[in-house]
Amino acid sequence: MIKHNKEKQDLNKEKDSQKADEKSQSNHTTDKASNDAENKLAEEEDKTESDAETDEQVEDQPVDEKELLINTLQMKNNELNDKYLRLFSEFDNFRKRTIREKQELTKTASAGIIEAILPVVDDLNRAYKSAIENPDLETLTEGLNLIRTKLNSTLKHKGLEEIPCLGEEFNTDFHEAITHIPAENEKDKGKVIDEVQKGYILNGKVLRFAKVVVAN
Repeated sequence: MIKHNKEKQDLNKEKDSQKADEKSQSNHTTDKASNDAENKLAEEEDKTESDAETDEQVEDQPVDEKELLINTLQMKNNELNDKYLRLFSEFDNFRKRTIREKQELTKTASAGIIEAILPVVDDLNRAYKSAIENPDLETLTEGLNLIRTKLNSTLKHKGLEEIPCLGEEFNTDFHEAITHIPAENEKDKGKVIDEVQKGYILNGKVLRFAKVVVAN
């Protein structure tokens, strides 16, 4: 009897011990599950924050690329604008230079021909002067004068002008002194007192210097 009671007590103790172990194990499992849940929640929060930061970076990236593209296009536009302005300026200068050269060419194109005609003009003028001194050559004089007038008018229309000489101050820009003689009075000093050969200006430029005599 006593032995039976002891076995029963031992059995109860063993059951109590098992229950305690099961309870401890259950508590441990619960704690572990709780910790796992907390860790998982923390991981989810970290992941959420990381995803949010990534989303912000993704959202910011297109803005940066857009600004970069705008800046690049602006730089290219400025470069093209500068090139256009330079080309326009060069073309405008070329156009103006071409116009000037064309005008100069137009003015001087006939210079060689007119210069070659000048000796004929000289001969015609001398013939006219000789003819007017002879009354018997009145008809010839009139003919020569008509030819001379028409020729001079044509040359003047082409831009040819006579260089003023007699009574003018000697000017090396227009006159070529072939000789110097003493002046008869003070006011004639430095002036042209005789014209040996006429000088001409063609379109503002000296075509032939006038050959003159200067009083000193």
